[in-house]
Amino acid sequence: MTLHPEKLTCITSAAQSEVGRPSSRTALQLTADACLAAIADAGLEVSDIDGIACYPGKSAEGGGIAPVSPSEAAAVLGIDPNWTLASAEGFSHMAPIFNAITAIACGLARHVVVFRSVAQATARMASRSSTLMSGSRNRVEGNNAWTVPFNALSPINTFALYAQAYFEKYGANEEQLGMIAVNNRRNAAHNENAVYRKPLSLDDYLASRVISTPLRLLDCDSHIDGSTAIVVSHRDAAKDLKNPPLHIESMGMAVGGLWVGRYEGDFTSMPAAHKAGEMLWSRTDLKPADMDCAQIYDGFSIHVWMWMEALGLVPRGEACRFVEGGKRIALDGELPLNTGGGQLSAGRFHGYGHIHEATVQLWHRGGGRQVEDAKTCIISNGGYGYGAMILRRD
Repeated sequence: MTLHPEKLTCITSAAQSEVGRPSSRTALQLTADACLAAIADAGLEVSDIDGIACYPGKSAEGGGIAPVSPSEAAAVLGIDPNWTLASAEGFSHMAPIFNAITAIACGLARHVVVFRSVAQATARMASRSSTLMSGSRNRVEGNNAWTVPFNALSPINTFALYAQAYFEKYGANEEQLGMIAVNNRRNAAHNENAVYRKPLSLDDYLASRVISTPLRLLDCDSHIDGSTAIVVSHRDAAKDLKNPPLHIESMGMAVGGLWVGRYEGDFTSMPAAHKAGEMLWSRTDLKPADMDCAQIYDGFSIHVWMWMEALGLVPRGEACRFVEGGKRIALDGELPLNTGGGQLSAGRFHGYGHIHEATVQLWHRGGGRQVEDAKTCIISNGGYGYGAMILRRD
């Protein structure tokens, strides 16, 4: 029988810095805050950490998208790593975690801290032109070069095509899509680190301005300043630590055509997400019905529907009806969804906030947003590159 590398590893801690719009602390300070809190939460010392990684590595593109490198963080923290990951190309959001899993399984490290830091709120406060696709730029590179010449100046223009196609093919409507934002905000009310906690009604959602038909302002995630960190450890090294280990039951990953501007499919699903889902379920005996909660990527609300279907949590074309009314995705529902508020209300950590929230649920730290007796959680990550994990607590 094949022993998948994730079976040799577990998550032993997780922490977040303060989250601000903007924060008074620098990105490096926020990174240190999150990493030190995570290390302490595991019951470890800084000297125990022998690996460090982040997504996506320090970016030269600006805009506060990735302001801190692993080497900078290691120097500030006083970590002398045996293993480091300097960069994860493109939109492979979970790649640093998967690389850390592999490094630990290969004996290159025992405890790896993985962080995601952003300073997008500060960058936007300094200049509205700090956005990566600003019209003030003379040249646009990477995946954006395939969309900006056609007036798709933001990812919302691309994913609005998906939302409209989904509406037309499956008979979905705005009220159903709005329940993603409403449910997220309802959960964020119990999350002190969420940037938006004011109650949000479906009428409030429908009254928000349309940005790119049919997606509204409240369908979009929010730029923030902050850092999220987790510690991934070898299972043998985790036995005597502070927290019950969260086993990485399985993982799945794929990179899709959108990250290089190539269109594939019928605009109602993301083929690479389905591939990530297939890989995920091929590495575990658990089934979708075994998931106690789900932290589903919501860069835009339409991502949630496509991910739910890609992961087999609901049949194709049924996510819109599953979320209707919000009862089945509520904290006491059939599949509690984005229990910390997701990126729409808690802020854009490019999926790392979802991983942190999964640990909150499985360690039963959720307070007013806690899912009763949660022992399993499925997490998805990305709208261009795709990753998924199942975490399990004994």
